[in-house]
Amino acid sequence: MKIISSKSKLVKFTHYEKKLGLVPTMGAIHQGHISLIKKSITQCEKTIVSIFINKPQFNRKNDFQKYPRPLKNDISILNKFRVDYLYLPSGNQIYPKGKNKNIKISSVGKKLCGKFRPGHFEAVADVIDRFIKIIKPKNIYFGEKDMQQLKIIEHFVKKNHPKTKVIGCKTVRDKSGIALSSRNFLLSIKEKQIASKIYKLIKKNKQNLVKKKLTLGSIKRKIFILGVRKIDYIKILNINKLTKPYERGNKYKIFLAYYLGSTRLIDNI
Repeated sequence: MKIISSKSKLVKFTHYEKKLGLVPTMGAIHQGHISLIKKSITQCEKTIVSIFINKPQFNRKNDFQKYPRPLKNDISILNKFRVDYLYLPSGNQIYPKGKNKNIKISSVGKKLCGKFRPGHFEAVADVIDRFIKIIKPKNIYFGEKDMQQLKIIEHFVKKNHPKTKVIGCKTVRDKSGIALSSRNFLLSIKEKQIASKIYKLIKKNKQNLVKKKLTLGSIKRKIFILGVRKIDYIKILNINKLTKPYERGNKYKIFLAYYLGSTRLIDNI
């Protein structure tokens, strides 16, 4: 695995790659990331993983500062897989002239997390736009755990980079049902137990919620009783109708964002 921090060196190495897969991450590599990497390896000739903690997408300075950064461990994990390149750029490499204030994303960016994290999805689209321009990947891989992000990026890339295909990969969960996330590193054992109970509660009641035999308000009350400090939202949405062109049929997901201590978790079930 070649570890590259220079943009010009990366362009030199990847210039002649015809079928390059990109897995963009912010590090703290877990089995969810590894599932994306494995998919890229099977579908592409070469795979590049990026680790870049994208400051503009954080709404709170404290969140950016405490984001886990186990780089040595990440490199060790990636070395075990057939990753061809690891890109470790600095902020100045990616943002030599600052962020792009003219990024336009799908209207779905105003819903769910978009209401509570203004500018977040524009910042994600901005950094992905920059990575695609540098790397020119054939495929770029994202997890369905961040479903809203996936739908926004699919729409953005299709519109602005038609030669690159966004590949969505299924959410990976641990044995307790918690969706794997780098933020899980920040949770205590007790908080992980609460997150597991929330997942099981929603999974068990999903059909009744979709059929309106049960209200979201009643589930919300149960989540607070379990020990959640704050809920940003819990919504039922048809993911086939999130971004145009709409897909046929109905596929409902329950989206939620909540806090355990100071850690914000999201999921869709």
